[in-house]
Amino acid sequence: MTHPKRLHIGMSLAPTWLSNDAWRRPDSNIEGIFTAEFAIDIARRSEAVHLDFVFRPDVSCLMAPGIEASSGVASLDPSILLAAVARETTRIGLVSTVSTTFYPPYVVARQLQSLNWVSKGRVGWNIVTALQGHENFGLDAMPSAAERYARAAEFTRLVHELWASFPHEALLIDREQGRYADASRVRPVDHDGQYLRVKGPLNLPSFPGPRIPLIQAGASDSGRDFAASVADLVFAPTPDKDAALELRRDLSRRAEHHGRSPADVRLLPGLSLYLADTREQARELFMQTHARVDRNRRFASIRQMIGLDLSEWPADRPITRADLPAAVQDAGNSTHRNLLRRLLERESLRVDELLLRPEVISAAHWQVIGTVDDAVEQIADWAASGAIDGFIAAPGGSVDSVHRFLEQVVPRLVELGLFRDRYQGTTFMEHLQEA
Repeated sequence: MTHPKRLHIGMSLAPTWLSNDAWRRPDSNIEGIFTAEFAIDIARRSEAVHLDFVFRPDVSCLMAPGIEASSGVASLDPSILLAAVARETTRIGLVSTVSTTFYPPYVVARQLQSLNWVSKGRVGWNIVTALQGHENFGLDAMPSAAERYARAAEFTRLVHELWASFPHEALLIDREQGRYADASRVRPVDHDGQYLRVKGPLNLPSFPGPRIPLIQAGASDSGRDFAASVADLVFAPTPDKDAALELRRDLSRRAEHHGRSPADVRLLPGLSLYLADTREQARELFMQTHARVDRNRRFASIRQMIGLDLSEWPADRPITRADLPAAVQDAGNSTHRNLLRRLLERESLRVDELLLRPEVISAAHWQVIGTVDDAVEQIADWAASGAIDGFIAAPGGSVDSVHRFLEQVVPRLVELGLFRDRYQGTTFMEHLQEA
């Protein structure tokens, strides 16, 4: 008998269930989003059902107009928040997001290794190159994608060198001989590269045990290649199964090109979940959440990404492939742009329909609007097809979607043999290495 491959599942600590108008619900606890307790509650619930990790995305700027109607991307610093979460959990992985474009590698290496010690080996690093926020770090403009990823590759190698510069094995703690450490095993990195110069060594020993797993969220051509070269997990927008299958195949091919096993690069798309007792109630929850969609802002975003002006488009006229202008090459997020073009090349949609699709209203993640049964069925189907190695849950609409996912969907996946019923290891990497 063939046993199904077990999935790796993470939970977003970004409160996606409070996005748009969902924060206005009486039970939203929106007042608590800038407290440690808010994240600790989600992390504890996630640990209770043995999820691999909790994940805190991050950006390094604030789009002020957006906070008029929603909290947007305002948030606590991920690593500081996860240090608080670490004290209140014991097994679940803790993934922090840190940009290689804006921060010094020595600070990042020390910060993450510190969090690894505090959590006893449960840290993961979500490597981002950032798309905006350069004004906050003394840059006149964002570097090109090619430059950002070249720097990210050098940065990641350097962080690993810093982690290795003070190995845990150097610690002797020999009270009788009076030797705290073997200084000969602590070496400077003396890195002088294209983008970065660091002498080292790190002033913190590495934590004993498995290494810190790496997560990468880029799905552009440069992002895919970088992810295939270094990442243990790839977090990417895949709005449908075909997109996930294509990305899974491409990552496998690129991993082999970099001398890695495809099995070592695990694809975990984001999964947006609007859950209720019936499909009709779930759809109502979704529509209530997006009742105040700013049409003008959506139109501006679409125009920027693909060059299509819908501001005066007739409500009853479908948008077809023939209506698409020539591809726009300089439009910010190439991944999101390509997914939006792909959608309109495959489907004819009226404006009101388009404005509610994940390629427009969110980060183009896989979306389930329905019952617990619907969610379990789709997850099982995607897993059976080989499209995914797991997913990162991003519940929407209300905190009820969070609870339904953790208390009902995950146990059903356990029953199907698609997820663990208990932790076997104590570190994040050990969770990823479970058979």
